[in-house]
Amino acid sequence: MIRCIRHTAAFTLLLLVALLVNAARVQLFAADEYTGNAANRRTVMARYAQPRGAVLVAGRPVTGSRDSGGRLRYERTYTEGPLYAPVTGYSSQEFGTSQIERAEDGILSGTDERLTTFAWWDELARAHRPGGNVVTTIRPDTQRAAFDGLGPRKGAVVAIEPRTGRILALASTPSYDPGELSGNGPSAGAAWLRLNNDADRPLLNRAIRQTYPPGSAFEVVTAAAALDSGLVTDIDAPADAPDPYPPGGAGGRFGNPSTGCAHATLRAAFLASCDTVFARLGAGIGARGMADAARGFGFDGRGLRIPSPVVPSTFGTRMAPAQVAQSAIGRYRTTATPLQMAMVAAAVANDGTLTPPRLVDRVTDADGTTVFSSSHRRARQAMGPATAQRLQEMMVDVVAHGSGRQAAIEGVTVGGKGGTAPYDPHNEGTPYAWFLSWARAKDRMQPAVAVAVVVEDPENVVANPENPENPENTEGPENPEEPENPEGTATVRADSDGAAPIARAVMRAALD
Repeated sequence: MIRCIRHTAAFTLLLLVALLVNAARVQLFAADEYTGNAANRRTVMARYAQPRGAVLVAGRPVTGSRDSGGRLRYERTYTEGPLYAPVTGYSSQEFGTSQIERAEDGILSGTDERLTTFAWWDELARAHRPGGNVVTTIRPDTQRAAFDGLGPRKGAVVAIEPRTGRILALASTPSYDPGELSGNGPSAGAAWLRLNNDADRPLLNRAIRQTYPPGSAFEVVTAAAALDSGLVTDIDAPADAPDPYPPGGAGGRFGNPSTGCAHATLRAAFLASCDTVFARLGAGIGARGMADAARGFGFDGRGLRIPSPVVPSTFGTRMAPAQVAQSAIGRYRTTATPLQMAMVAAAVANDGTLTPPRLVDRVTDADGTTVFSSSHRRARQAMGPATAQRLQEMMVDVVAHGSGRQAAIEGVTVGGKGGTAPYDPHNEGTPYAWFLSWARAKDRMQPAVAVAVVVEDPENVVANPENPENPENTEGPENPEEPENPEGTATVRADSDGAAPIARAVMRAALD
C-alpha cells in the first residue's frame, strides 16, 4: 500500500512539473504567438477596454473616445473629422488605423514602453497603461484656410515653417469623416465600402501619399542646380536656349506657352516659365548633376516619416539628354508629393537649409508629461545660401510682376512659383495646377511659412477663397499701369487662377 502511494505521489509530482514546464513555455516562448492569434479575442477586447489617448491640435483634443457599452467598449470619436482626417487618420475596430492613429498607435493605445518607468513589471503583471497623447504641429487657422481654400476641388495643401520643419497645415480633398469607421457595426462596414468605391478616393491622403508631375514648379530645383553648378553665373545674362529648343534624340522640340522666351535670361525665364530655357539648362547639367540637386531637396529619398510614411518623390538617373530635358521641367518620370514641393519652397525661404518636416511636436503620457520630443532634427544644405538668395529674388518677382500676383499680400514679402502639368501622356484635359510660395513679414528676419498647393481640377476655381463673394484680387501690383503680360507671361494660367489664391489664404492665416 505504501509503495502504491509513493508511486502515485511521484507520478502526481511528475504531472505537476510537466504542467509548470508547459506553463513556463507558454509564458516565456509562446506568449507572442498566442497574443497575435486571430482567434484570441482577449487582445482585441483589452485594446478597446479603456479610452484611447488624444491627438491634440493647438492644445485642444480633436479625437476622443465613446463608451459603446459593447464587448469592444470604447469607440473613437473625432471633432471636425473631415478637416483633420489627413492628420489624424482613422482608428477603426474593424478596419485598423491610418496616419497618426497608426504611426503613434503605441502611445495612443498605452502599449508603448516609453509610457512607463518599469516596463518589465507591467509586462509581468499584465498591467494596461492608460493611453498617452500626441501633440501635433498643426495650426487650426492655417489648416482651416487650406481646407476651405480647396473647397470642392480635388487636391492638397501643405504648409511648413521653414526654420523648424513644423507642418502647420496638411489638407487633402475630398476628405471624409473618420468617425464613420470607428465602430464594428453595419454602418461602419457600409461607410468603408462607400469610401473605397468612391471614384474621387477620399481615403487617399494626397498631401503625402500621392505623387504628381510637378511641371514648371520643378524649375525651382533646376534653377538651383544651374546656379550651384556654375552653369549660370549671372541671372540677367541671356541663355543659350532657342525657342523652340530641339534637345535631340526622341525628345521632340520644346516650346513655350509664352512669347519672348528665345535666349531669355534666367530671371525672365523664371518669371514667364520658359520651358525651353530650363530644358536646355537641365540637358547642360546632365542626368547625374540634376539627380544630385533633386536629392538635395529630398527627391528619391526613402524612409521619410512625419511620422506617417511619405511616398517617395522621384527624379531618376538613367536618362538620355532629351529625357533629362523633360525631367528638368517636371515632366517625364519626375514626380513629387505636395509635401516634397513644400520642402522645396521651405529650403529656398530658409537660405538653402532644409529642415526635415514633422507633424508631431511631442508625445506625452496621460498626465501630460513629455516622454518624447521631435524638436531636434538634423537639417541639411539643399543649395548654397547665395543660390537661395537669388531664387528668393526671382520668386518675389513672380508674385510682384508675373503669374503669381494672386498670391500677393500687402505689407508682406511673398515669393512664389507656379506650374502646370498634364495628368496623361497625351496632354489631354485640364492640367494639374501647382503653386509654391513662402512669406516673410517685413519686420521679421525669418520666413513664417512655405506652402505647396496642387489642384487636380483647377477649372473648378474659386478665385478668392478668402472671400468667395468677391472673386477679384484687390492686392495686385501697386502700379495700375503695369502691363498685364510682362516678359511674355501668360495672362490666364491654371496655376495662378487655381492654386495661387489658396496659397495666399494659407500664408495669410500663418502670418496672423
